[in-house]
Parts: sequence; structure tokens; C-alpha cells
Amino acid sequence: MVDVTEKEMDNPTFSSDTVLSDVHLHCPNKRHLMVRLNAVGQPVFLSYFKFLWNREDLASEKHVREVTTGREHQNRSGELCDKDRSNLKKERELNSEGVEALLDADGDLEVVRRPRSASDLEAEDLLRDIVCPVILMKGREDAFEDEEQECTCSDVVKIEHTMATPLEDVGKQVWRAAFLLADYILFKRDTFRCCSVLELGGGTGITSIIMGTVAKRVYCTDVGGDLLAMCERNVALNKHLMEPEGGEVKVKELDWLKDEFCTDPEVPYSWSEEEIADLHDHCSVIMAADVFYDDDLTDALFRTLHRITHNLRNSCTVYLALEKRLNFTLRHMDVTCEAYSHFRNNLNDLENLQDREIKYTVEPIKVDFCQFLIYERIEQL
Repeated sequence: MVDVTEKEMDNPTFSSDTVLSDVHLHCPNKRHLMVRLNAVGQPVFLSYFKFLWNREDLASEKHVREVTTGREHQNRSGELCDKDRSNLKKERELNSEGVEALLDADGDLEVVRRPRSASDLEAEDLLRDIVCPVILMKGREDAFEDEEQECTCSDVVKIEHTMATPLEDVGKQVWRAAFLLADYILFKRDTFRCCSVLELGGGTGITSIIMGTVAKRVYCTDVGGDLLAMCERNVALNKHLMEPEGGEVKVKELDWLKDEFCTDPEVPYSWSEEEIADLHDHCSVIMAADVFYDDDLTDALFRTLHRITHNLRNSCTVYLALEKRLNFTLRHMDVTCEAYSHFRNNLNDLENLQDREIKYTVEPIKVDFCQFLIYERIEQL
């Protein structure tokens, strides 16, 4: 619930029982006018999330590893961008030339910084103004037409979302780990090309939409009619991004607290028998981003993972992205990260599970790949 007074429009405040995504911490002197109210009366906003490089360069296989500036996109883990190589070369020269090389012509000390990622180079002038919802007036169908003159269709993802919600509705916001997983999908696009994918806890759908630019079919799942309607709307808003690759995103209900898929044709976003069979026969990738914030839901998600992977015909890779959030608790009288610890315990239990039919292995992914979307990639991701 947003409490905004006319005098303080530039500084909206949020009641104490709401959760606000860091992605949407508002920029100073920016007004955030809602697009509409959703079915439960929550303000809905529309944001543009820019790609750091024009996606037209990524759509062609010829240009997957390069951008218009001439810098290389690396599609192999551990490789460096051109700027990083240049810095490394300079550092090696310094090591070989000795201490005198650290002084400039005036005798001042020059310090060579560590190699920076492409995200640092592209975003260094953005300061903290990472993301800001577009100002729209309620009821205008073409309200973002002027904005599109600045943001071409191929270099933005348009997402409807809320700014603050009760804990049970946090899926209606956009969270940083979704961007991290989307970055990894774009970085490893050859790995996901033509795959059949299941997303658990898809929320606003941003990660499924990015996956839809590469994969053949994506089942984006969550629970709650209002949330799923928002997700479906976002898929429609970004259909043009998926059309060049022929990708398809289907929005479906999947409740982790239930043991079966919802197949009731009277229920919106239910599954057909054909869709369930398609998932079991062809799914090779399952993904989830920032869904580990409640211990009971974390337990339910791992049970769902175990059940679904047992029914898949082929082997499957599960990608889990999350932000490690530190909180001070009265119980411990210290800063802890209980939700993350519970997630790790579940992950260890899954890996150590004694099952004759299936074996799970866990491998961490280094978060040093190139950044394709504009957001703040913090070390807790």
C-alpha cells in the first residue's frame, strides 16, 4: 500500500507491513505514477529494463560474440572481455618493468585497478539511477509511446509490477536474482537454445521472457490468479523479443504445496494433459530466482523439484539464483541469514539423497560473466 501525499509526491512512503524490492528504490525527484490498480487494489507500474547492448546484435549467430563497439562477448566461462585483457596486459607490463613504471611523467603514483567486467564499464556513468518506473497516466493506451522513441523495441524489456507488497505477494515485484539468472541465460544462450524449460516461482515473468528469446518453449509457473494475469500481460508486452527465435512462453499455475498439476479446465492457467506430457517428455532445464525467503516454501519447492525431476524422461539441469540477505534477529542477537542457511541445508540434503533412480549433483556458478541488463550486481547475489 502506497501512502503518497500531494506535497511529497517525490518521496512516497510505504507502510511497515510491506516489502519493497531494492530494484525499485526510487530515484530522487522522480514521480512514480501507477498504470492501473490490479484486482486486489495494488498500484501497478510499468518499467523499462534496458539491455547494455542492442539485442539485434545478439539475435544473429554471427554476432553472438561481439557488439557494435567492437568489444567481444565471451560465451565460455572464465574468459575475459577485451578491456579486461588490456588491463591484464598492462598489469603484466608493470610487473616486468619494475617500480618505476608505477610513476607517471610528473612522478605521481599510478595505481592499476583490477580488471573490470563489462558491466562496470558500461554502467560506470549511471551512478545509482539504475532503474526508474516510467511515468504513465492511468487509462492511456499509448502512454509509453514517447518513451519508445528513446528505447527501441530491441533493447528494453517492459515489465508491469508492483513497488511494494505484503510478504505473500512479493512475486509481483522484480528482484535482482531474476536479472542475474537472465544475464546467465544471455551469456550461455547456446546452452539453452531450443530447450524446453520450466520456471518455478516466475513472478512477473522477466526471467522466462529472457529465456523465451533463446529456448523453444518455457513454462512460467507461479500461484495466484492476479499474479499470473500480470505475468501473462508481461509476456504479451515482450512478445516481439521472442518472435525472432520462435520462442514460446506459457503461463501456468503450479502450487508447490500440492502434489499434482492443476488440470481443471475451469481454473485459469491450468494444465492440459498434453502440456504435462510435453513437460515430462522434453523438459531439460528448470530454473528459479529469488524464491528462497520462507522456510516452509523452500521445503515445498525442494519437494516439488524432487517430484518433477523423477517424472522427466531426460536428465535435467536446475539453475537456482538468489540474493543472500542478512538480517538482525532478536533470537540470535546477531546478523544472520537464516533463509539462506535453510536453503543450503535443503540443497545439501538433495545432493546427499540416497535414491536408486536419480542422483543429484550440485555445482556453484561463478558470478563473473558479462552483464547484459542494467541493474546493480551486488556481491550478495
